Amino acid sequence: MRVPLSWLREYVDLPESVTGREVAEKLIRAGLEVETVEQLGGDLKGPLVVGEVLSIEELTGFKKPIRYCMVNVGEANGTGEPQEIVCGARNFAVGDKVVVVLPGAVLPGPFPIAARQTYGRTSAGMICSSRELGMGDTASDSLGGDGIIVLPPEYAPGTDAVELLQLVDEVLDIAVTPDRGYCLSMRGVAREAAAAFGLPLADPALLDVPPANSYGYLVKIADPVGCDRFVARTVVGIDPAAKSPIWLQRRLQKMHVRPISLTVDITNYVMLEVGQPLHAYDRARVDGPITVRRAEPGEVLTTLDGQKRELAAEDLLICDNSGPIGLAGVMGGASTEILDPVADPETGQVTGSTEVIIEAAHFDPVAIARTAKRHKLPSEASKRFERGVDPEAARAAAQRAVDLLVLIAGGTAEAGVTDIVGPQPVRTITIAADLPDRVAGTAYGRETVARRLQEVGCTVVGADLLEVTPPSWRPDLTDPNDLAEEVIRLEGYDNVPARMPQVPPGQGLTPAQRTHRRIGVALAGAGYVEVNNYPFLGDQAFDELGLAADDVRRRTVKLVNPLNDEEPALRTTLLPGLLGAVRRNIGRGNTDLAVFETGLVFLPEAEPKVAPRPAVDRRPSEAELAELNAALPAQPRHVAVALAGERLPSGWWGKGGQAGWADAVQAARAVAAAAGVELTVRPGQAAPWHPGRCAELLVAGTERVVGHAGELHPRVVKALHLPERTSVMELDVDALTADGEQLVQGPTVSGYPVATQDVALIVDGSVPAAAVEAALRDGAGELLEAIRLFDVFTGEQVGEGKKSLAYALRFRATDRTLTADEASAAREAAVAVAQERTGAVLRGV
Repeated sequence: MRVPLSWLREYVDLPESVTGREVAEKLIRAGLEVETVEQLGGDLKGPLVVGEVLSIEELTGFKKPIRYCMVNVGEANGTGEPQEIVCGARNFAVGDKVVVVLPGAVLPGPFPIAARQTYGRTSAGMICSSRELGMGDTASDSLGGDGIIVLPPEYAPGTDAVELLQLVDEVLDIAVTPDRGYCLSMRGVAREAAAAFGLPLADPALLDVPPANSYGYLVKIADPVGCDRFVARTVVGIDPAAKSPIWLQRRLQKMHVRPISLTVDITNYVMLEVGQPLHAYDRARVDGPITVRRAEPGEVLTTLDGQKRELAAEDLLICDNSGPIGLAGVMGGASTEILDPVADPETGQVTGSTEVIIEAAHFDPVAIARTAKRHKLPSEASKRFERGVDPEAARAAAQRAVDLLVLIAGGTAEAGVTDIVGPQPVRTITIAADLPDRVAGTAYGRETVARRLQEVGCTVVGADLLEVTPPSWRPDLTDPNDLAEEVIRLEGYDNVPARMPQVPPGQGLTPAQRTHRRIGVALAGAGYVEVNNYPFLGDQAFDELGLAADDVRRRTVKLVNPLNDEEPALRTTLLPGLLGAVRRNIGRGNTDLAVFETGLVFLPEAEPKVAPRPAVDRRPSEAELAELNAALPAQPRHVAVALAGERLPSGWWGKGGQAGWADAVQAARAVAAAAGVELTVRPGQAAPWHPGRCAELLVAGTERVVGHAGELHPRVVKALHLPERTSVMELDVDALTADGEQLVQGPTVSGYPVATQDVALIVDGSVPAAAVEAALRDGAGELLEAIRLFDVFTGEQVGEGKKSLAYALRFRATDRTLTADEASAAREAAVAVAQERTGAVLRGV
């Protein structure tokens, strides 16, 4: 909504010193979004005057037509002599009144004007077009839409054209939010400005309007829900040759509305002024009474834009005996439009519409919004109706249009007044006088609350408990909190004190939250970068991972209204999103990756339950909440990592280390350590991992499988366009911590020296190294501080089908220095248990 400051001053008596930016600041403090303040004519300097063309000499011999004009500018040039001006435009004639800029002036640009020699003549000034004066591209033909501005004949030569054309002004551009539909009018913005400056409002809708009578144009309302008010007025004897005055055209131009014809300009002007959309019908082209009804099957309408539209049953129509003549609240029909004035080339007599029916109605916002969207036909009228129009403004808007037609076009208003009013229930809101105080955390007091609500237009009755009746132009005020917001915004959001809330002490993090945080910190500390992906996927993701048709992960929870038709389901695994992030990074040149994600997966129940629909006017009961939660699918938390490229970077120090399955397994161990759980790792087989390079992860001491880790299957790597040897791990955190939160013990620090013992054991190739390590750990006892596998050897020396595993064992006591005998005894005990459990044979070192 564009708001010229000069127009705004007609309704609010702003001090002369107040600028557009100061008004914008006040409106912003009141909650309006003022985007810009445009300075019109800021660099324009006179003299710019009205001139009368006395003579025109056509100059020949040039590439384009040139005219040498003598123009009477009165005493503006200081001599009273005609002004010599060279001009190339041809849309004016001798005797026309034009706009002349004289030497010494500056036009927008800036473009200084000086006398100069051109085309063999002296040109002392310029005859101006609307674009040269910065009037924009919305000028009508009479104001230079396609050439030179030709003014009405009544203006005397030498008249100041800057004031006449209202070239200097400030225009506020306001982004009106959907709940502030009343601000799509000068009346609405003026009300906000009056409240912001504490000044009275001159309401343009306060007009003397004759009461309804039986002589008005016959109107029938067949759908009182779609149209609860319809005002019709008739004006006859309109002069079709009458044109919109300059002040009216200029105000429309400043609002970025192109002047068209007098009747149409007046309806647009009143809509912008009062906020009530109007429509004008040529009475001579209306067949019988006007009817408001819904569309019938097979009906069509040609609208003013020339488009033939097939109507839907929900469309609200304006009809006469011939059928539809307009889409109510959206756009009129071509069959009854106001005819453009046409002059007879021989007689000069102008013909056009001389009798007009003015419609000012109030339509259902939802019906208008749906019709405009259905037909892809947004209009200035529909934009206002769908946001809420003041139904009480219809009579005043119609009267305002009638007055302007009578004043400018010489018409006569018929005595008949049609005003059909449907039921208008009174909306009363009960609000505690201290509610704004409690919401804002400050003291306004009852008097301030009542005063601010009255400034909005409300009627306020009561003391501690206020009975508030919102005004008809504020359909958005429906509950006490709306009223509290009005008080707070008018008092100024910047005046609301900033205080820290007094919150009761909390219970801290839940065990699950503590575990989740420790896992994230552990992986980040190990060099992984956290990513977050959308939890949506489609069947293609499962195909790329090579999941079997009966794989349980293919059973998903489907969304009723997915964001993407290709991803209609919720994830059952984190791998598709995580590997997609890896692929995008690889595509952007980031080839060395170690990323992780923690998040929920969604597992459907065998027999899904239908969630109930709770009421929206109150909080659901505990039973309803329990029923809602019971209908939700299982949502365990998973953690997954993905690695590609180098885990250790290459450099001058040597070749780096490639990321592999062992890193994925180690990530699982880091997660388990952060959760206070010990993992057992054994060979496994599951999609999408490589069959021979997949580890199955179990909680130590149980057969509870909580995840897998290893290298991706080559077919999966190829399908997803990933680097070779890409490795991943996914682990069910909820299953990992199913025994409850574990106490994570910090490492014991001892000041005594460590005793290191190495041991090499030969075992069958099928024996997992983890099983040998577990046996050594159990046999070594309390003195064992750490154990590390540092070598794996196969070859003729150890025998076919055998492998040698070399471990470094670190022993330490917390209260003494270990002797060599104690360390050796612990080592021998560890080897004995390993021999017993795994059949290991001690290899000589």
